[in-house]
Amino acid sequence: MMRKLANYVALAALALLIGIWVLVLRPQSLGGATSYIVIRGSSMLPAYATGDLLIVRAAPAYGLGDVLAYRVPDGDIGAGRIVVHRVVGVDHNGFRLRGDHNSALDPWTPRAADIVGKVWVGVPNLGRILAFLHQPVLLAALAAALVVTLLLARSPARAKALRPEAHSESAVW
Repeated sequence: MMRKLANYVALAALALLIGIWVLVLRPQSLGGATSYIVIRGSSMLPAYATGDLLIVRAAPAYGLGDVLAYRVPDGDIGAGRIVVHRVVGVDHNGFRLRGDHNSALDPWTPRAADIVGKVWVGVPNLGRILAFLHQPVLLAALAAALVVTLLLARSPARAKALRPEAHSESAVW
C-alpha cells in the first residue's frame, strides 16, 4: 500500500515538474518564451563569465539596465549571431547596448524584433558542463551505461525466469 502511495506521489511530482517546464522553462524552439545561452567571451565580466549558462525570457518591455540577448540585425557584420549585453540607451533607432567590461557601445542597434529576451537567471559554469555533455563520444558512453544499467536492474523474478535451468528439464552431459 505504501509503495503504491509512493508511486502516486512520484507521478504527481513528475507531472508538476513537467507542468513547470511547459509553463516556464520551455525553449522558444518548442513554442515557449525561454532561451538558453552559454556565455563565450569576457564582455559581461564581472556579471557573467565564459561558460555561464543564461536562462533568457521574452518580456513585454525592456529598459535601461536590463541585460538582453539579441540577434545581430540582418545586413550587419555578424548578422544572426546572439550577443548578451546591457541596455545603456534607447532611441528611435532601437536599443543601445554595451558589455559591462567594454568601454565602447555595440556597433549594432537592435530593434525589438531582434531581441531574444532578458536574462532571467544566470548559472555559473553550467554552460561548460552542458557543452562537455554534448560531446558525441560522451553521449554514446552515457547511452551504453544506461542500457547496461537497465539490463542489470531487471527484477530478480524475471532474471530467474530467464535462466536456462528454469525452462529446461534435460540433463547436462
